[in-house]
Amino acid sequence: MPPLPSHESTRSVAPESSPTSERASAAQGPEESTAAQPGPTAEQRASLSTLAPLSVPVFRMLWLTWVAANTCMWMNDVAAAWLMTSLTTSPILVALVQSASTLPVFLLGLPSGALADILDRRRYFMATQFWVAAVALVLCAAVLVGGMTAPLLLGLTFANGIGLAMRWPVFSAIVPELVSRAHLPAALALNGIAMNASRIIGPLVAGAIIASAGSAWVFVLNAVLSVGSGLVIMRWKRDHVPSPLGRERLPSAMRVGLQFVRQSPRMRAVLWRISIFFLHATALLAMLPLLAKGLEGGGAGTFTLLLASMGAGAIVAAMFLPRLRQAMPRDVLVLRGTLLQAAATAVMAVAPNVYVAVPAMLVGGMAWITTANSLSVSAQLALPNWVRARGMSIYQMAIMGSTALGAAVWGQVATVTSVHASLGLAAVTGTIAMVVVQRLVADRSIEEDLSPSQAFKAPVAPTPPERGHVVVTIEYFIDPARATDFRALMQESRRSRLRQGALSWQLQHDIADPARYVEQIEDESWTEHLRRFDRVTASDVALRERKLAFHLGDAPPVVSRFVVER
Repeated sequence: MPPLPSHESTRSVAPESSPTSERASAAQGPEESTAAQPGPTAEQRASLSTLAPLSVPVFRMLWLTWVAANTCMWMNDVAAAWLMTSLTTSPILVALVQSASTLPVFLLGLPSGALADILDRRRYFMATQFWVAAVALVLCAAVLVGGMTAPLLLGLTFANGIGLAMRWPVFSAIVPELVSRAHLPAALALNGIAMNASRIIGPLVAGAIIASAGSAWVFVLNAVLSVGSGLVIMRWKRDHVPSPLGRERLPSAMRVGLQFVRQSPRMRAVLWRISIFFLHATALLAMLPLLAKGLEGGGAGTFTLLLASMGAGAIVAAMFLPRLRQAMPRDVLVLRGTLLQAAATAVMAVAPNVYVAVPAMLVGGMAWITTANSLSVSAQLALPNWVRARGMSIYQMAIMGSTALGAAVWGQVATVTSVHASLGLAAVTGTIAMVVVQRLVADRSIEEDLSPSQAFKAPVAPTPPERGHVVVTIEYFIDPARATDFRALMQESRRSRLRQGALSWQLQHDIADPARYVEQIEDESWTEHLRRFDRVTASDVALRERKLAFHLGDAPPVVSRFVVER
C-alpha cells in the first residue's frame, strides 16, 4: 500500500475483557453478518391473511390513496396509448408510449430514492401527486385546443412519468414503517392488488370517458383525483426525525445506495431476475393496443377488456400468494410465473378473438403478480430502513429500464417482422433467459437480521476534522493455521463496510509478522464516518463476534483513526 499523506491520528484501544462481544472496541465500526434471522414460523406465515394489513388505519388510508394514484396512472396510460393510435399507425411510436411512461423511472429512480431517504417522506409523497395533476392539465389543454401531435404526446407522457418516478420509491419505503415484518409480504401483495384493481378500474373508466366525451376528459379526471390524493396525504401525521448529523448530500446518498446494492448478493440476484422478466413480459402490454385492434370487432372497448382481464387475473392470484409462498421456494415461483407469462404471450400472438384472448390475459395477470410480488418481498427483506427507498428505487429502475427497453426492442421487431412474430419471439427468449439467469446468478445468501442496533458507540474526537477523508485501521493477530478462514470472513467485512458507505476497504498482511493483519477502511469525511454507526444492524454485531473469535490474546484489536491532510 502506498504511504498515506501526512495526517492526524486519534488512536483508541478498547479495554480488556473476554474474547467475545465485550472484547471489541465499542467504537470499532459497523459490520455485518450473514447470520440467519429468527422470524415467524411457517404456520404463522400461512395463517396471515392477505387483508390483515388493512387493519392498520394509516396503512389503510395510504393504501386507498395508492389505489387512486394508480388508477390515475392507468387512466393516463390508456388515454395516451389510444390517443397515439389516432395520431399515427406506426408500431414503434405506439410502443414508445410505454417507453416514455417508464423511462423516467429508470433515469430518475436513484435520485428520487435518495431524496425519499433524506427528506420528509410525507411532504415528498404529496408533492409528487401535485406534479402528476399539473401534467394532466397540460395534456387536457393540448387535446382541447387541437394542438396534440405524436412527439408532444410522448413528451408529456414522459413528464407524467417523472411524477411516477418520484412517487414510487417513497411509497415503497413507507410500507415497512406501517406494518410488522410478518405482515410485510401481505402488505406488498395488497400493493399488487391496488395496482391491478386500478388496472381494471382505470381502463374501464378511461374507456367509457373516451367513448362518450373524448380523451381530454380522462386527463381532467386524472388531475382531480391526483389533487385529492395529495390532500389526503396531507392528513397523515408522520413525525419526520432529522438526523443529528444533518442531511446527506444527494451525490453521496446516491453513491451509498448504489454501493449497498452492488455489495448485496441477494439484491443482485433479485435485480437480474426482475430485469429479465420485464424485458420480455412487457412485449405483451406494449403491443396490446395493436392486438386489440386486430381482433374481431376490436376497438377501444376490446383494449379496455383485455387490460381489465389481466388485472382481474392478478387480483385472484394475489389472494392465494400466502399459500403459494409456503408451497414452493421463491425461485420456483419466479420460474413458473415466467413460464405462465410466456404461455399467455404466445397465445395472444395467435388469438383470433376475445374468447381466446381474455383467458390468456387472465393467466398473464396471474403470472405477472406472482413473479413481481415474490421478487419484491425478497428485495424489501434485503434492505435496512436507512437505505430502503434507494434500494427499492434501484429495484424499480430495473423494472422500468427493462420495460422501456423491452417496449422499444419488441416494437422494432414488430416493425421489421409483425406484431405476432414479435410476441412469439419474446415468449421463447424470455423463458430461456430466466432459466439461464437462475443457474448463473444463484441466490444462496442467508437472510440477515437488519434490525437497528446501538451496540457500537460513535467515537468522539477532541477536535473533529472539518474536511478530509477519514482512514480507520483495525489490527488483528490471527493464528496462521486459520488464516484462510479469516481471510474468507474478512470478505464479508469488506462487503459490510462498503454497503454501509465506506469509500474503500483493504486487508493488509504484515510481511515481518505473519500473524498480524490490518483492516483499513476509508470514509468520505468525519460526518460520513459517524453515519456508519447509525447504520449498524444486529447482523453487523454478529459479524464482529465472528471476527473477534479469530483474534489472539486478551487485548482487543487496536483501532486507530486518521484524517488525510491535503
